[in-house]
Amino acid sequence: MVNAEELGVTAANVDSMKTGSKDPNVRRLLGAEGNFGEAMGLGADWAFQAVKQLGNYGEMFERNLGQATPLGISRGLNALWNQGGLQYAPPIR
Repeated sequence: MVNAEELGVTAANVDSMKTGSKDPNVRRLLGAEGNFGEAMGLGADWAFQAVKQLGNYGEMFERNLGQATPLGISRGLNALWNQGGLQYAPPIR
């Protein structure tokens, strides 16, 4: 889900990203190319299903803990590494 956030894949655009993206990283993540899930005993579209149903990491954080919730927590160190936080996910290959 962190990979999805880094790659700009959201619950709203996951369908179009799976079929329309030319980025091999997005295609591998969403199961349109390769079969990464098999090594973990999952289907090829495991990440696609997770993002479609729950959103990427940022979407889940904002929905459950973020500024618009009663908790009102800012991302801080929970932000992506390229946005001043510590969140980093190794690429799926």
